[in-house]
Amino acid sequence: MVTIALPKGRLGDKSLSILQEAVEGLDGLDTESRKLILNSQGSKLRFLLVKPSDVPTYVEYGVADMGIAGKDTLMEENRPLYEVLDLGFGKCKMAVAGFPEKGDHRITRSHTRVATKYPNIAQNYFTGMGETIEIIKLNGSVELGPLVGLSDYIVDIVESGRTLRENGLVVLEEICDISARLVVNRVSFKTKNKPIKDIIDSVQKVLEV
Repeated sequence: MVTIALPKGRLGDKSLSILQEAVEGLDGLDTESRKLILNSQGSKLRFLLVKPSDVPTYVEYGVADMGIAGKDTLMEENRPLYEVLDLGFGKCKMAVAGFPEKGDHRITRSHTRVATKYPNIAQNYFTGMGETIEIIKLNGSVELGPLVGLSDYIVDIVESGRTLRENGLVVLEEICDISARLVVNRVSFKTKNKPIKDIIDSVQKVLEV
């Protein structure tokens, strides 16, 4: 039995669609129920439906052998996992944003503040640039940070950029590309190597079509 941690929501729906195309016997899954564990009758797969940010935790501790998570989640959590496939969907960018260079920064202070939902990614990026910053951890609309003077910049995921534009902000620096990734527990990759490699190969073939 191979257990896969799937993120709830759109990412999980797309992930399951690809897996159903790649692996035989997954058509009968009751995805409309409120069950958190789905057992496949036609294959030796079991699915855990979890919060997206929790996927790396379930995989690291071996509760799940494999999982699907956004690259942003993997970078922020920084768990010791094998990242084996870029699934190519859920594409966006992690970026530093703020007021335009010639715009009104509205802030004058001796140090730089960065508002973000991703404190580890932000800290690592600015430290790598040789800059010392103060992280302001927010869980909601980080775009509000510069608007009310809470922060100088934000670090966040950017898709269309519409929210930034409508609030007078722009992307100042791109940190990295984000997409859904397939990850594997390190011990499971050794103890269940064949079934896991079969799944990886099957998914890879679907992606190449």
